[in-house]
Amino acid sequence: MLTRRHLLATAAATSFAASALAQDARQLPKPGKRAWAAKVPVVRIGLLGGENDADRLQRVDGYKKLIETTFEVPTKLLMASDYAGVIQAFAAGQVDLSYMSPASYAAAWIESKGNIVPLTTSQEKDGSISYVAVAYVRADSGITTLEQLKGKSLAWADPNSASGYLIPRSEFRAMGIDPEPGKYFGRTGFGGGHEQAVVAVLNKQYDAGVTWASGIGDVNEGYTRGALRIMVEKKLLAMKDLRIIWKSRPIVNGPLAVRGDTPAEFQADMLALHRAIPRTNPDIFHSMDMGSSSDWVPVKHADYQVFVDMLQAEAAQRRKP
Repeated sequence: MLTRRHLLATAAATSFAASALAQDARQLPKPGKRAWAAKVPVVRIGLLGGENDADRLQRVDGYKKLIETTFEVPTKLLMASDYAGVIQAFAAGQVDLSYMSPASYAAAWIESKGNIVPLTTSQEKDGSISYVAVAYVRADSGITTLEQLKGKSLAWADPNSASGYLIPRSEFRAMGIDPEPGKYFGRTGFGGGHEQAVVAVLNKQYDAGVTWASGIGDVNEGYTRGALRIMVEKKLLAMKDLRIIWKSRPIVNGPLAVRGDTPAEFQADMLALHRAIPRTNPDIFHSMDMGSSSDWVPVKHADYQVFVDMLQAEAAQRRKP
């Protein structure tokens, strides 16, 4: 249901977008300290789990420094061990900015009572702003279909992941597959993140797992973008060792989001900065975007309402006796 707060937040986000674009948002904002620094003296960036800490720190270093030099404010990284850490930080007012999965954005929106605003999302080279969930098995498992997974074990990535939990469960139910433990799959569990779940499958702790991928490009390279592509590039995975046996419908890419009660000028500056980065700082863009997409484009809450609805449906399902 769309609340008055949601409508106001959406209207505000639209206003910020128009303002930033009117100022040629494809150029970096002019360097200098802003008036909003009185209310946001340190820009606190939440980093979702699913990747080891050393790689996360290295990947975001240039991004962190760009924010600091552009706005002349210190930047602090919140290293969460899982998605829930960033979700709770948004609700507690302890983080100002984060790149979110669509499901973690929806969870943060619910927990913060709408106090989160999406700004941009990734656009692929073909113009799409979506990705897919994929189910994978070991290449030597002999498993080629979901039907052959009956009675086998499945690793979810994270309970607040769209591709690694929410979307597969929803689509499996629509296919007549009950995802609850012991119903269709012999055993299910959480791998501790996308990367960790892949490793668990490779180590034969689970027969299958689910994760995110662009769904376009060469599967032998882990597609153009996604958890598999990241692992291939870090030489943690050779795609010849995995087989993709299922893909979901398209899922809108997760947003870069800011806390809704931050100053409007802060939100406008962050929108302008992130609209400019793909053109002005492509190395930072590809490092943060984790793949080979082409741009960051504006989004609004309505693009993610379906995930709010799914989370609420999951909660209702768990309350059933």
